[in-house]
Amino acid sequence: MSLWSRIFVPRLVNCACSSRAFNRYRKYTASNAFGHVLEIGCGGGLNFALYDTNSVTKLTALEPDPVMMSAAQKQAAKHSDLNIDFLAIGAERLPLDDNIIDSVVVTFVLCTIPDWQAALSELKRVLKPGGVILFCEHGRSPDAAIAKWQTRLEPLWKPIAGGCHLTRSAADMLTKAGFQITQIDEDYARMAPKFAGFISQGQAIKAVEI
Repeated sequence: MSLWSRIFVPRLVNCACSSRAFNRYRKYTASNAFGHVLEIGCGGGLNFALYDTNSVTKLTALEPDPVMMSAAQKQAAKHSDLNIDFLAIGAERLPLDDNIIDSVVVTFVLCTIPDWQAALSELKRVLKPGGVILFCEHGRSPDAAIAKWQTRLEPLWKPIAGGCHLTRSAADMLTKAGFQITQIDEDYARMAPKFAGFISQGQAIKAVEI
């Protein structure tokens, strides 16, 4: 791993995700979590202050990057009212039992997960029937001109932004993984460049098998 990826990328990602342009999306998403919550890619713990401690009984926070994990643990020390367990892993293979999670929080993570199919399959496995994924992600624009630029820029963008894809669609990914999207709002984030600022925010449920 290069010095850029190991030292600078985590700090740049943390800075971008805490910007005013994206913070309001994270706040809405995290504040709706409930029960036993699984947050994948918790980063530096930016969402910890946004959880409703009257609704969240336990938080399992995943973060594979050691720099970000250290920052998240320091952030957790400021929120003693949250019962947090940390797992220093990605979401592709979860050491969790089936059907134990009430809600999953995914904020600006699906764009970077190497094997997103495996990760979403694992989320589906650990969610209770009727459990919900609360998501806000940036991704592919529906505007053809912007989407063309996203495709052109992605090979240059990925190594700079820690593997972030500009052309993924959270809605498409969740649907292909077998989740049912029950709510979605899409628009461009204010004060963000359009090639990186098309936001999809909403909820998807694990359907109850009959």
